[in-house]
Amino acid sequence: MDVPLWLALIVVGWLGVKLIRPPWWLITVLLLGGYLLADSLFAPVIGTAVK
Repeated sequence: MDVPLWLALIVVGWLGVKLIRPPWWLITVLLLGGYLLADSLFAPVIGTAVK
């Protein structure tokens, strides 16, 4: 069974918020920080580290 990555991320994120209950500011900082890092000069470095 093939599950799209976006669907898996939504489900894991929803479960994490429901079970762990982090503060909303932390969720916002992580999402905004990830978005900004993905479009920065560090993107190639992060990409090679992940692979």
